[in-house]
Amino acid sequence: MGIRTVALILSSCLFLFVVELVRREKLTFKYAFAWLFFTALGVLAAAEPRWVFRLAVLFGFELPSNFIFFGLMGVFIVLSLLLTVFLCQQNRRNDRMAQRIGILGRELEEIRELIRSRVQ
Repeated sequence: MGIRTVALILSSCLFLFVVELVRREKLTFKYAFAWLFFTALGVLAAAEPRWVFRLAVLFGFELPSNFIFFGLMGVFIVLSLLLTVFLCQQNRRNDRMAQRIGILGRELEEIRELIRSRVQ
């Protein structure tokens, strides 16, 4: 089995795995979109590697393998950045939720105190 076949199988399996995670609602499409895009790119690169060689030459890489490693590093940096943005958004939502819970808790205590004062 050649490296091209292995790359095609691994990329396809990863793509299908991400689709399955979305289907089972373990991963939202918002987070899966980047993974699906890059795994589809991997499937295309494994199926038709000529364009990878052409891009490597176009960008001035002497070896296509260097271009592939450079591309993978770029993909992981982009995915890390996207996940960091999503994490920051979630932290903001958690902060707002904690503040709202605190306000509701204080209002509940005020209502209880008002009820106690009226009962007595």
